Amino acid sequence: MKIYTYKNCSTCRKAVAHLKNAGQDFEEIPIRDIPPTVEELKRMLKALDGDVKALFNRSGQDYRALNLKDQLPQMSEAEALTLLASNGNLVRRPFAFIGRNGVVGYDAKVWDDALK
Repeated sequence: MKIYTYKNCSTCRKAVAHLKNAGQDFEEIPIRDIPPTVEELKRMLKALDGDVKALFNRSGQDYRALNLKDQLPQMSEAEALTLLASNGNLVRRPFAFIGRNGVVGYDAKVWDDALK
């Protein structure tokens, strides 16, 4: 299991605690230093039924600074995924692969369902 996190993110800390409490082994990856690859983003996109917008950390400063609210609708999927893979600050976190399931953000029920 792989989980991308940011150390100062309280939501990421909740997700990590959830995995530890569930007795799960996982690899924690610092998302700002090592963003998900384009292939991982494509895999997650499939898990999110093709919703590219759901991959973005829309409350982040980088998202606002790049004016992505207005730019994203005009981007191709390939452009959006390349941008995400080049800047971990833009990726919604936590970002995890749990078996065949991909999850972004943290909702305890969603994580429990993914762990089944």
